[in-house]
Amino acid sequence: MVPGITSPDGDDEPGTPDGPVATQLRKGVLEYCVLALLRDGPRYGVELLQELGRYPMLATSQGTIYPLLSRLRRAGLADTFLRDSASGPSRRYYTLTEAGRAALEEFTALWPAFRATVDHVLTPGEPL
Repeated sequence: MVPGITSPDGDDEPGTPDGPVATQLRKGVLEYCVLALLRDGPRYGVELLQELGRYPMLATSQGTIYPLLSRLRRAGLADTFLRDSASGPSRRYYTLTEAGRAALEEFTALWPAFRATVDHVLTPGEPL
């Protein structure tokens, strides 16, 4: 069993992350994962939740995604527009701005070295 990870059926196989470590890791990258999802085109909140939910380490809730989307919008990294929906009221779609694209490109460029550094530090017996 991995600390901070439990399986959906309660056995000892890793599954859905739910502990404080997983939460902190998710908080650190979720913004950039959302920007990456917006890179491919406009999406609405529930659609983003569903896409993130495909990856247990990134699964989140409406209580997290909507404030995050608001922060991205206020920071100028995302923009919104309303589009009619055949199944109910209009939906608010989010799009990536040029500033959002630049932030995503910066994160994408830095991520491999960051990941490699953390992997190196976590490896027992590796000199720093």
